[in-house]
Amino acid sequence: MLTKKFFKTKDETEVTFEFNRSDVTTAALVGDFNDWQAIEMKFNKNSKSFKTKVRLPKNGVFHFRYLLNDSEWENDDQADQYLANEFGSENSVVLTTP
Repeated sequence: MLTKKFFKTKDETEVTFEFNRSDVTTAALVGDFNDWQAIEMKFNKNSKSFKTKVRLPKNGVFHFRYLLNDSEWENDDQADQYLANEFGSENSVVLTTP
């Protein structure tokens, strides 16, 4: 889930991505903001969830998904939007507009 957006500078927004499901052992964030290259998410024992932070340009629209257990794609249940992708499903979308 998108837990928070912090408008770091006049040009950047820091977005915290978080995913929690009991059967997941590994999670990665994958998005168009980095050419769909996986960013490993770290497991937080206190919240029992996977988290990562990414700085993105302000006033942007970015598609992303989570890759779970190296084989399962999942959307964010609190994404700002969902848009169709070329694979017949949808991507999660984060908006970085204040």
